[in-house]
Amino acid sequence: MARFTDKVVLITGGGSGLGRATAVRLAEEGARLALVDVSEAGLADTLAALPGGTEAHTVVADVSKDEDVDRYVTETVAKFGRIDGFFNNAGIEGKQNLTEDFTSAEFDRVVAINLRGVFLGLERVLKVMREQGSGYVVNTASVGGIRGIGNQSGYAAAKHGVVGLTRNSAIEYGQYGIRVNAIAPGAIWTPMVENSMKQLDPENPRKAAEEFIQVNPTKRYGEAHEIAAVVAFLLSDDASYINATVVPIDGGQSAKY
Repeated sequence: MARFTDKVVLITGGGSGLGRATAVRLAEEGARLALVDVSEAGLADTLAALPGGTEAHTVVADVSKDEDVDRYVTETVAKFGRIDGFFNNAGIEGKQNLTEDFTSAEFDRVVAINLRGVFLGLERVLKVMREQGSGYVVNTASVGGIRGIGNQSGYAAAKHGVVGLTRNSAIEYGQYGIRVNAIAPGAIWTPMVENSMKQLDPENPRKAAEEFIQVNPTKRYGEAHEIAAVVAFLLSDDASYINATVVPIDGGQSAKY
C-alpha cells in the first residue's frame, strides 16, 4: 500500500537509527524524502539503503543552529515545493551522571540538540505547513519524556520539553489542518542505545545491555523498523484524527515503572 505516493517527508536524524529505518519504510510506500543529519557519511549510507528509484535530497546540518535549520527547510521547499510530513527526530543520548555531576555544559549540549533543535524545526516547518493548509508532524520524545530516567537529567528534561512542545503545537495548529504527535520510544537497539550501554559498563557493554532489558516486560530490545511502522502510521491519513498524542513504543516499560 503506497500511502505516501507523491508525498514529501522531511526527516532529521536521517543518517542512522530511527531516522534511517523510517526513511526506508516511507520510501517503500512511495514518499519523496528530504534527509537531514550532521553526518554526511551517515546520509550516504541511508541513501544506499533506500529502494531504487526513491527521490531523495540530503542536507548536512546541525539541528541546533538557526542557520542550518533555515537551510534544510529552504532546500526542501526549493526541491519539492512543499512539506507534507515532518519526522522531527534528531537527538543525542548525552552523558550519564547523577544530577550533581551533570555539568552545565553537557546539559546545554543535550538540550540544544534534543529540545532546541525540535523547537527550531517546528518553528520553520509549521509555518510552511500553515501556508499550504496541511501537514503531519511526529516529534521524537522518549519514555524519558513521560517518566523519570536516572542519571540523565539533560536528556529527561529535553524529552519532557518535547512532549510539551508537541501538545502545545497540536493545540495551536489543528485549526490549520495540521496534526502534531510524538513517539516515546523505550529501549530500541540503535547506535544511541549501544553508546549508552558502553557508558554503563565500558568493560562489558553486552552484559549491561542484557541486565538493562530485564526491566522490560517483553525482555527484549525493540528494533528500529518497529518504530518506523508507527511513525509511518502517524504521518499517514490513517491517523487523520490523532492529534496531540504521545505514543509509547516501549514493550510495556512505561506501564511497569
